[in-house]
This record gives sequence, structure tokens and C-alpha cells, in this order.
Amino acid sequence: MSESTSNATFTADQNGAVPGEAVKKDENTRRGNWGNQIEFVLTSVGYAVGLGNVWRFPYLCYRNGGGAFMFPYFIMLVFCGIPLFFMELSFGQFASLGCLGVWKVSPMFKGVGYGMMVVSTYIGIYYNVVICIAFYYFFMSMTSLLPWTYCNNQWNTKDCSGVVGTSYANATALMSNFTELANRTVKRTSPSEEYWKYYVLNISDDIGNFGEVRLPILGCLAVSWVVVFLCLIRGVKSSGKVVYFTATFPYVVLTILFIRGITLDGAINGIKYYLTPQWQKILDAKVWGDAASQIFYSLGCAWGGLITMASYNKFHNNCFRDSIIISVTNCATSVYAGFVIFSILGFMAHNLGVNVADVADHGPGLAFVAYPEALTLLPISPLWSLLFFFMLILLGLGTQFCLLETLVTAIVDEIGTDWIIRNKTYVTLGVAILGFLLGVPLTTQAGIYWLLLMDNYAASFSLVVISCIMCVCIMYVYGHVNYFKDVEMMLGFPPPVFFRICWRFISPVIITFILVFTVIQYKPITYNNYIYPGWSLVIGFLMALSSVICIPIYAIYKISKSEGTTFLERLKNAVKPHHTWGPALQEHRIGRYAPTVSPSADRGVEAPLHEKEKETETEKKPEEISLTIQGSNGSTHNPDTTA
Repeated sequence: MSESTSNATFTADQNGAVPGEAVKKDENTRRGNWGNQIEFVLTSVGYAVGLGNVWRFPYLCYRNGGGAFMFPYFIMLVFCGIPLFFMELSFGQFASLGCLGVWKVSPMFKGVGYGMMVVSTYIGIYYNVVICIAFYYFFMSMTSLLPWTYCNNQWNTKDCSGVVGTSYANATALMSNFTELANRTVKRTSPSEEYWKYYVLNISDDIGNFGEVRLPILGCLAVSWVVVFLCLIRGVKSSGKVVYFTATFPYVVLTILFIRGITLDGAINGIKYYLTPQWQKILDAKVWGDAASQIFYSLGCAWGGLITMASYNKFHNNCFRDSIIISVTNCATSVYAGFVIFSILGFMAHNLGVNVADVADHGPGLAFVAYPEALTLLPISPLWSLLFFFMLILLGLGTQFCLLETLVTAIVDEIGTDWIIRNKTYVTLGVAILGFLLGVPLTTQAGIYWLLLMDNYAASFSLVVISCIMCVCIMYVYGHVNYFKDVEMMLGFPPPVFFRICWRFISPVIITFILVFTVIQYKPITYNNYIYPGWSLVIGFLMALSSVICIPIYAIYKISKSEGTTFLERLKNAVKPHHTWGPALQEHRIGRYAPTVSPSADRGVEAPLHEKEKETETEKKPEEISLTIQGSNGSTHNPDTTA
């Protein structure tokens, strides 16, 4: 191709190209590509490493046997996490399309892509609300005294009891007073808990009682969406530059907090509690279920983000290597964050004179109640508070970038016109504005109830169902032999035998186990002592079903529109790959994807094979052909290396 010779040439190990291959920087001018492979890896790390690594994994670890939980956790990583991660990366990279476009592989299953979009929409709405609360705490930490340090504020109740400035002996006496109070059915509340409930949230008494919009939270929500939009204003071209900071600086903060944490009194007790194995719990199915669920959810499988991010890779990028690097980094971050969290919680338990189990929490309770209270016990507490909440902001933004880009890419790929591609920024702006408006109800006094409802139902068992159907479609409908050949054509080597076995048998079994475990272990959601009413749980289930229901609805629609006189003929045509399925760029369509149609193929008109003059005409217009195909950047590939 003429364009390939005009671009700079790089060595094979740069950008993941096949050895000895000339690589182009930015071949596809319509869609855009990563500036380099480091940007893709950092973005994917930022996507996979999120708030759950800080507030969910440590809690699961101590609840499920401490160090013993690590064993099933890493088993699930090897047999489920990494294989699924590799499958989604290779799927998106091969077709260079987002979570909707890739279903040209079997059009009847396009509803899976719509389900991914629905899930990403739900998560994107409430995830940015969590980020905006972190913004709020960050701004409130810019003071000489953290506002949740003492109980002498107007929002505090008579049950508030702080520990700042109290010696260990006094703290022990204080705990005995707490016991006496407990016997009188009065529960001690910390200054940080009352600050969270009565000042930040000003929480109402019921999920149906919205009350007023909390204007400070609403303002921070606007700030969050503006930051996300500005970072994505040029798509992966701009977000790829931002992730150099957002994906790496949280590790700097974690390291600073870890060094500070392990020097505190009682920190060792917290870490011992975190790591001490309770081997008898390995025989408990619940431990294995939690390990599988945590791996599955923390890696972001079935959200559509992995497919979207990989679609901007070069065609011959080594996504097998990337999947291992990103998956292991994500899990290592969870383990590392556990050391940071439990060193601080051990120090807090030491000051209070209680067990670590009595101060540990999960979810927002850890991020905005337990940890802020621990920070007040540290010298120069505002500094540590600023660092902690800045870390939460960056962790959240890394995930939010990919959630928004997933939606934008799906819309742009689906419409596919030159105008929509040139004006992708307006699509990004529209999605950001809509996300902000849909997040406004979560900034009301009942917002925390709705946030937890969405977190527990919108992206729970629906993700498992979507991922399972995706595995079945690729391995058994499209065919494992075909897919293995596609991967070999793309990477230059076939998938390792271990991954072939996992994709076909082990991973689907584990996914099914997660689904069964989720159903068996289901308990109606609660928030502290508040029990959600039945009508709200119905809304939660409807949110969960809204993504799954896309799959059968679209399948029925596609079958009804397919050609054929009988149902079986329609079904066969509905699952058959679209004639445009395959590598996006013409230069990569080799072997069984070699062109056998005229340039009018996009209109569905096949060219007779004997019309040699059509091939000549095609060769004269390579630029015109490249404009008719959406795809990611790729490099010239020698036809002799086909799979």
C-alpha cells in the first residue's frame, strides 16, 4: 500500500507488531488509534483497577479466611479471569469495532452488545456520583482541621463520641462506656459517620423520600462530568495522554500511605488479621464463590469496555501479553491495597481498644466513614486525607473514562457516517450531559439508597449472563476452530492450549457457578439498619433484567428479518457471520477473508469471480476502499503468514 511506505517504520517489538513487520503510526484516519501501546495498557489498567480494589477486596479477604482467601482468588484468576480478559481483548482487536459492531460475528447475538451498553450506562451514572463525593471530601480536606474530627458541630447528635486526643487507657474506658450505652440500646456513632450521614448526605428516612438536592454534591457531580468530558474530548487521543497520570499516580499515593501506615502503632495487628489464613474456610463454597465473583467483576468483564479499548489497537498487537499484564496488575493492586487499608485499620483498632473486625467495613462505609475517621488520628491529618481522596478520584476516573468511551464508540460505530466520526466530540458531550442529568436524583437526600440499589442490581447477575452467552456464541455458534484461526492470523501464533480449553470448557463452567452462587446467596439489600421496601427491589430486578432482556428481544427481531421460508433457515441465516465480518482494514483481509467481492460489496452485490477487470479497478482505488471500512490502526501483513 502506498500509505504504508509513507509512514515511519518501527521495530517489531514496538507496538506489538509481528516480527519483521513494517508498522504504521496511524493508518486509519476515520476512527483513530492509540498513540502507542503503553497508552492502551495504562488505560486498561485504569479501567480494571477501580474503587472496588480499595473498598471491596480487603473486606472480602478478611471475611473469607484472610490469607486463605488468596488461594481460591488466584485459582479463579488463572482459570477464569485471564482467559475471559484475553477473549474480550482479542475479540475487539480482531474486528476493530466496539461492543455493538463486533457482533457481525453472529448478528443474532447483537443483543449482547446492547446489554453491555445498558450495563455501562447504569454503572457510568452511579460511578461518577461516587467520584463526585470523593471530590467533595477532597475539597473539604483543604483545611487545617478535618470537619469530621470532633463532635462539636451543629450536625452532631448526643450519641456522637470521638477518639481524637484520647490516650489508649482513656480509649479503653471510653469503649466500656460504649458497652454501657449499648446496653441502653444507644449506639455510639463516630464524628465521621455523622458527618457522612447528616451533613454530606443529609440522608432521608426512606428511598422514596427524595427530599432536596444536595447542592454541594450536585456541584461536584458537574465537576466530575466536566473532567471526564475534557479528558475524552478527542477520544483515545486525549484520554491516552491523561492515563499516564491517572493510572500511575494512585500507586504513588498507595505507596506513601503504605509507608506511613506500617509505621503506626497497631499496624502489624491489622496486617496479621488481613493475612492470617483460616484454612478451614477453603472448604466453604461461599469462599470460592466470593473469589470467582470478585475476579469476574473487578476485571470489568462483560461491561463492553475491554472490547472497546482493544478495538483501537493495531491489528497485530500482542493482546495475549497485554491480557496477562493487565489482569495480574489488577489483582496485585487489590492485594497491595489490602496492606494499606488494614495497616490503618489496625492502628484505628489499637487506638479504640477493639478488634480489627469491629472497625473494618466495605463499600462507601470504608471509603467515607471508617477510613476518614482513621485519618483524623494521624499527625497532619488533612495532608493524608487529601492524598487518600485524590487517590479515590483517580481510581474512579480511570474506570469512568472507559465506561463513557464504550458508549460513545458503540454509537459512532453503529451510525458509521463520516459526519458522526468527524463530530465524535459532540457525541461525547451529549452522553456526558445525559449522564449528568440522570445522576441528579442520586444527589438528593435519598441518593445513597438509589446508588446502592444500582450497584447491587444493575451490574450483578446480568454481567454473568452476558459473559456466558458471549462465550457460547464465539466458541460454539461461530465455532472455536474459526476463532482460533482468527487469533492466529492476528497474533502470528494460535492461542495456547490452556486458553483453548478454558474458553471452551472451564471458563463457562466457572461463569455458570458464579451465576448459581449469586442466586443461592441472594439476600435483599439493606443499608445499615434500613430495609429496602419491596417496590424498590422490583425496580432493582427490572434494572438487572433490562440488560439481559436485550438478548432475546434482538434475537427474535433478527430471526424475523432474516431470509428463509422456514424457521430453521431464518435461524441459520441469523447466526451466520455478516459478509463484512473480519479484519477492518483491507490489507489484513487475507486467507479466508481475502476479497472476493467488488467495491460495491457494501451494497450486498457480489462480483462474478471471472470479472478480472473488477480486481484491477479495486487496486486502482485503495484509498476509496479504506474509507468504506471502519477499523483500528493496523500494519501491513505478509499473506504468507496467514493462519
